[in-house]
Amino acid sequence: MSTKGRAFEKILIEAVDEALASLGESAKQSIYFHLEEKFKITKNDIPNHLEDFAHGLEKIFGLGARFIEILIMKSLFKKIGQPLEWDKSKKLVFVEYVAAAKRSFAKKGLD
Repeated sequence: MSTKGRAFEKILIEAVDEALASLGESAKQSIYFHLEEKFKITKNDIPNHLEDFAHGLEKIFGLGARFIEILIMKSLFKKIGQPLEWDKSKKLVFVEYVAAAKRSFAKKGLD
């Protein structure tokens, strides 16, 4: 994996951590515990198992997962220095937004 790829994974994990921490430290630890116990996804696995992570959030929180995904995306896009824009009339697809952030991050400094 490229240096940029590893850097993006680190940023993504930090964004997830920050978003979950905004719910409280005990809530964050509980979410990580459930993701690992029920879905076999560790914190460091999240970048490589994004769809499974999103599915796990949906199973844990139902419709509330969307709120957490938005928190993660806001943090992620802020960390990569890009504005987060989405069409609220369309269904939010977390995995697609993370992929867009990764593409944007990969292009940074290449222009």
